Amino acid sequence: MKPTWRGVLPAVVTLLHDDQSINFPATLAHVERLINAGVHGVIMLGTVGENCSMEASEKRELLRATVDRVAGRVPVLAGVAEYTTALAGRFAADAAKIGVDGLMVLPAMVYKGDARETVAHFRGVARASRLPIMCYNNPPSYGVDVTPGMFAELASEPTLVAIKESSENVRRITDLVNLLGDRYTLLCGVDDLVLESLLLGAVGWVSGLVNAFPDENRQLWDLATSGRWEQARDLYRWYMPLLHLDTHPKLVQYIKLAMAEQGLGSEMVRAPRLPLVGEEREHILGVIRRANATRPLRSND
Repeated sequence: MKPTWRGVLPAVVTLLHDDQSINFPATLAHVERLINAGVHGVIMLGTVGENCSMEASEKRELLRATVDRVAGRVPVLAGVAEYTTALAGRFAADAAKIGVDGLMVLPAMVYKGDARETVAHFRGVARASRLPIMCYNNPPSYGVDVTPGMFAELASEPTLVAIKESSENVRRITDLVNLLGDRYTLLCGVDDLVLESLLLGAVGWVSGLVNAFPDENRQLWDLATSGRWEQARDLYRWYMPLLHLDTHPKLVQYIKLAMAEQGLGSEMVRAPRLPLVGEEREHILGVIRRANATRPLRSND
C-alpha cells in the first residue's frame, strides 16, 4: 500500500514485558486498537518505539509481525535510526523485503554530522531501497538540523517525498513551502504544535500521545481538517498539557505512563530508560488525571 503521507500517523510504542523483552501480542493488539480508532497509518520503531534500544533481530521481527497483522489495511512505516549510513541502508533494504510501505529516516545516531555529511547520509539511505521516505528533522533531540536549503539539495532524490518537521520552529513550514513549493509533503512531528502546523500547510501528524488518547487525537484532526477551528481550538486547549509530554527527553516514559493510566499498555521501558518514580511520576500522573477529570465528550458534533 502506497503511503499518502496524510492524516494521523502514530509513532507506535513498543510494549514490553517486565523483563524488558518485547511483548509482541500486546504491541500488535495496540496497533489494532489504533487502526480501529481511525489512524491513517502506523510508524513502528520511531523514537517512541525505542528504536535505538532494540536489537537488529528484534526490529526485523517486529516489522514482520506488524506487516502480517495489519495485512494492508493501512500503510506500515518503519523508523530508520542507525549509527552508520551503511547500517541504515541495510535496514532500509531489509524493511523493503519484509513488506513495509515506507520509511521514516533519521540522521545518523550518536555522531552529529555537518550539513554535507547529513545530506550524504539521507542520499545513501534513499538509494538503498525503492521505498518512499519521510525525512525526520528533529534537531532538539538529535543535534542535527536539516534546513530548508539542505532539503533543496536533496530534492533530486525521488524517494525522499515527505518531511516530518520537528524543529519546534513552526516558521519552518512556511519557509519550506516558499522555497520548495509542493516538492515535499509536510507533516507535523511535534504534538503541541499540530494545530499551528495544520493552519500553515502541514497535511499529516506524526503523533506520540495518540497512543494514550486515540479518540481525542483523531477528533482534533477531524475538526481541524474540516475547518471547524473554534471547536478544534477548544479541544486543543484541553489536550495541550498532555501534548507537552511529547517534547520532553523522557517522552517515552511519559507516554507509556499515560497509556498505563488509560489501561492501554504497560509503562515498562528498556534500559537505560527506567520507569518513572517519586515526585516526577506523581507530577506526570497529575497531568494525566487532571486531563481525564475534564475529558471532553467524544463527539465531533
